Amino acid sequence: MIADRLQSIQDALAAAELDGWLFACFQGNDPISLSFLGLDREGLLVTRRCYYLVPRQGPPKKLLHALEPAMLDHLPGEAARYLTWREHRRELFRLLAGCRRLAVQYSPGNQLPSVSRLDAGTADLLRAAGCELCSSADLVQRFAAVWSDEQLQSHRRAARHLNEIVRGAFRHVGEQLRAGQEGDEYRVQQRILEQFEARGLWTESAPIVAVNDHSADPHYQPSAGASAPIRAGDFLLIDLWAKEKQPGSIYADITWCGVCAAAPSDRQQEIFGIVAAARDAGYEQVASRYPEQPVYGYEVDDACRGVIVEAGYGERFIHRTGHSIDTSDHGQGANMDNLETHDVRRLLPMTGFSIEPGIYLPGDFGVRSEINVALTPEAAEITGGEPQRELLRLLA
Repeated sequence: MIADRLQSIQDALAAAELDGWLFACFQGNDPISLSFLGLDREGLLVTRRCYYLVPRQGPPKKLLHALEPAMLDHLPGEAARYLTWREHRRELFRLLAGCRRLAVQYSPGNQLPSVSRLDAGTADLLRAAGCELCSSADLVQRFAAVWSDEQLQSHRRAARHLNEIVRGAFRHVGEQLRAGQEGDEYRVQQRILEQFEARGLWTESAPIVAVNDHSADPHYQPSAGASAPIRAGDFLLIDLWAKEKQPGSIYADITWCGVCAAAPSDRQQEIFGIVAAARDAGYEQVASRYPEQPVYGYEVDDACRGVIVEAGYGERFIHRTGHSIDTSDHGQGANMDNLETHDVRRLLPMTGFSIEPGIYLPGDFGVRSEINVALTPEAAEITGGEPQRELLRLLA
């Protein structure tokens, strides 16, 4: 929460020549503000507009509705209250007095939608109060996506677990096929979830287990009522993500592919080779420059995508290269993206992200190869073990 990092936030505001950082909450409009203010507790609902201002200097200030006056009692700072809409406008302007350059959860042109949470009407009010709206994207990354040493260790452990679990899942499929038994996507998915529980891991959602043309859908999910069988000759993709159950733990998120055969087809091998080369190009873009030179999210996407475009499959790489990873699988830091968004945020020490290029051939199969990278103060580290170098051969 803010109270633990108040001085660091104010130092960052001063360095960025910002006069303050405003957090504006109403119901569930802004997950970033709710998290920073400690209002994201289960069952808690902010039913009236409330505000928390961290100025560059001096104590924070609060503005609360008279029906919810204790909403921010757990945070430092003096509180003003309003009841009517007229009082709301007057007190909000008073709260912002002296704040010319104001950081808010805003992204010009909605360039970064994960940060662009401020509604247009509130933006109108803030501008009417004389504020220049500045994006909080860099502040959010610095104070929500940077890991502690303990969190780095939790990510490393989760990554090791996932690598062991995914190999075990493929091995299990191969054993079933050799025994003449026919499994299906859903049962493999549930087996992975059982392994999560056995190892003390937790996930926001179930893993992806996809055969053949299902693997050409990046967000395919099997279910009990809709699951394809897994048979000899099939292509199989497994994407899994999880973290330890302790509060503050960091996710890991990986994808591996294999063939339910003694060897892949030439076509399967070709596509996997291109994707793996793209993955490695993205990692090299980071590793060759970090920590001596700045690296930006869009540059990593460009490096991966360039390999796939050159191979003639640019139109089949239909998502960003990677996403920030923190206490949520899709975190608040820079994404490796110059497709869906133009992410110009610099990659910061003690943050982590995925690199996961893919080529998707509808009606046939899709390949994705996903690694996680942790930026320690010294180097860009691939966590969890060696990246996949060859398609797994389950009947070899």
